[in-house]
Amino acid sequence: MSDSLVVCEVDPELKEKLRKFRFRKETDNAAIIMKVDKDRQMVVLEEEFQDISPDELKMELPERQPRFVVYSYKYVHEDGRVSYPLCFIFSSPVGCKPEQQMMYAGSKNRLVQTAELTKVFEIRTTDDLTEAWLQEKLSFFR
Repeated sequence: MSDSLVVCEVDPELKEKLRKFRFRKETDNAAIIMKVDKDRQMVVLEEEFQDISPDELKMELPERQPRFVVYSYKYVHEDGRVSYPLCFIFSSPVGCKPEQQMMYAGSKNRLVQTAELTKVFEIRTTDDLTEAWLQEKLSFFR
């Protein structure tokens, strides 16, 4: 089993970008979308967005290919407090190639550890990524 599981390294430039993203001071929503570079067997930056809503983010994700997203989200709690959780979202659409699925699944934990994230979610279709879905997921972290 472990022989067939490909675990991709995280691109050093991406590691630095994630580190800086963790400590960003801005208060708008922002996202980093990452993909696996199959030839290099490495997780690399695909695109970066500032001031992007969950619905806008959903439109940026491919419907038939997996992607990793780190999303800084302005979350208003029920009691009025505001926090800016960093969410890791693994977009793993139904119907993508099994080989691709394995590369992403095998690399997910290393990327989560590298980015030091605790709010880790998975979506099976890009339609799942909505403001309501994200707020429901975050409501478990009080």
